[in-house]
Amino acid sequence: MPVAFSPVRKRPVNLTLNESLVMQAKTYTSNLSATMELLLTEFVAQQQQAQHGRQQLADVCVADWNAVHASVGSFADEHVSL
Repeated sequence: MPVAFSPVRKRPVNLTLNESLVMQAKTYTSNLSATMELLLTEFVAQQQQAQHGRQQLADVCVADWNAVHASVGSFADEHVSL
């Protein structure tokens, strides 16, 4: 699911960043806030995509296990003493 951010609603936040890194970054951008927002947007999108991929893998694993269980049954079924 893509990240959707409204450019209208923004609020100030406090971040603790390496001072030297901030000074270096300012040599490459005149708008550090916009650059950080872009990088955070990309980071969140990558994390969401990774999470989606892990969920798909888990869903396939569950479906495969359910198919095995349906055709073979459970090892524990032979040992139930109830």
